[in-house]
Formats: sequence, structure tokens, C-alpha cells
Amino acid sequence: MDNSSGVGVLDKAALVLSALESGPATLAGLVAATGLARPTAHRLAVALEHHRMVARDMQGRFILGPRLAELAAAAGEDRLLATAGPVLTHLRDVTGESAQLYRRQGDMRICVAAAERLSGLRDTVPVGSTLTMKAGSSAQILMAWEEPERLHRGLQGARFTATALSGVRRRGWAQSLGEREPGVASVSAPVRGPSNRVVAAVSVSGPIERLTRHPGRMHAQAVIDAAARLSDALRRAG
Repeated sequence: MDNSSGVGVLDKAALVLSALESGPATLAGLVAATGLARPTAHRLAVALEHHRMVARDMQGRFILGPRLAELAAAAGEDRLLATAGPVLTHLRDVTGESAQLYRRQGDMRICVAAAERLSGLRDTVPVGSTLTMKAGSSAQILMAWEEPERLHRGLQGARFTATALSGVRRRGWAQSLGEREPGVASVSAPVRGPSNRVVAAVSVSGPIERLTRHPGRMHAQAVIDAAARLSDALRRAG
């Protein structure tokens, strides 16, 4: 089968990326896997490295770069946002509280979708709001399944502990009482992408007077169900 697109340099770059899909490769390994001439393979790998589509490991071997994960996350976010509206609206209607969807962005989390409570006291988090990763139930969710080193760094100065996050992983949901803002309680659960990685957190939030000191008892199941619906949508699209 001819995989040529007619644009030679792109076809060769695609060969390099495909060769790295199976793991790290030396320059000699790239040459063997792609059939490209050594100078061509080197030139393309270095050019792709400039664009962060290729990187190097500790041994100096070529590996797939972080830009690919960023692009994949952006594509996943589009699918996530396309599904989020009705799921958050349903969650708001079931719980009677404002519902939000958060994604991690560096050392912060950003509200990428929301369904506001229609009347009365509500915890309003406008779409686009950037909040701390140091407090709140959705921050706990976005942190709990991180790699150990990033988890350890993230816990410095946080309002929650490693023990608390261990409980979050065991239960599959998190709650907070006045962590992010005095008088506000919330419950969150993880949304997982096709590789089972946590890509977002679904939350409901409102006054402690309404959600009580045990908001998880009231709303954990509804939040878990909403997160599962979003996870299923991502898996079908993945």
C-alpha cells in the first residue's frame, strides 16, 4: 500500500514519528526503522525536536515529544466540551447545585464548562476562571492520580494531604469544605480519557448550609455518574 501523500518531507517526518511510537530510538535505530538515509533521518529528527514533536531521553535517544500530547489533549478537550453541556445541565438538575468541569493547566486549573444553579444562593465559577491547584475537591481529583514526583511537588502548600489523596483514589471522588472559599462545599469525580488517564474533574458546588458537612453523602453518586458519561464519550471518540 502506498502511504505517500505527495509531500515528501512530510511523509518522511511521519515515518520518523511512527518509528518512535514503539519506544526510544538511537539515530541508527531510526535509520533502520525508516529506511531513510542517516543524514536525512538526523535532520528530520532534529527539526521535529525543535518543534517539540520529538525529544530526547536521559540516554540521548529520540522519543516522542510533549507537543504531541498537548495536541492530543486539545483534540480530547474539543470532544469533552462537545459532550459537557448536557451532562453538566443534567447534573445541576439532579443535585440542584451549580456544576462545573475543570481541566489542569500547568499549576492551575481552569473551568472549561459550567451549568449554573438557576436561582437562590449559588457558587458561581464563570467559564474561563483560573483557580488554584492547592485547594478544592476538583484540585484533589486532578492531583490524586499524578506521577509521584509531580504529586509531591503539588502537595507543597496545599490545603489537602497525601493521606487525603490516597482516600480520594480509594473512593473515586473528593469533597471539600471551605478549602477554596469559606462557606463553600464541593464534590468532584475524575473524567478519564481513552488511556484511562484523568483528563478533567466534574464538580458540584454550593453553600455548606445546603450541601452539609458531608457533601459526598448527598452528591458523590451523581457526580460519579456524570464523570462516567463524559469518560464514555471520550472513549467512544478515542
